[in-house]
Amino acid sequence: MQYLVSVIFDESSGLATPEEMAAIDDYNDRLRAEGNWVFAGGLAAPGTATVIDNRGGEALVTDGPFVETKEHVAGFWIIEAADLDVALKLAAEGSRACNRKVEVRPFR
Repeated sequence: MQYLVSVIFDESSGLATPEEMAAIDDYNDRLRAEGNWVFAGGLAAPGTATVIDNRGGEALVTDGPFVETKEHVAGFWIIEAADLDVALKLAAEGSRACNRKVEVRPFR
């Protein structure tokens, strides 16, 4: 089963330090070595977002984030895990590596 592990950035945490980036690299290497790696990526700041709403007759394009919040998704991992317990264990290791909160959600 695949899971999305979202990294939650809050204003108090600041940008990742060189030590955190090294820990993330080590974590990524472990995910690959143990067969849990699917994909991962960091995201640009919310101010770089573009929201598109094409529910009506014409697409409405708006610059900036959909909502203004103190927290946002800063990056993510997509992992392969046998079950939720394994996914939560892996996510806890990811949280420690990046020194941020993470949210785990299974894909349907």
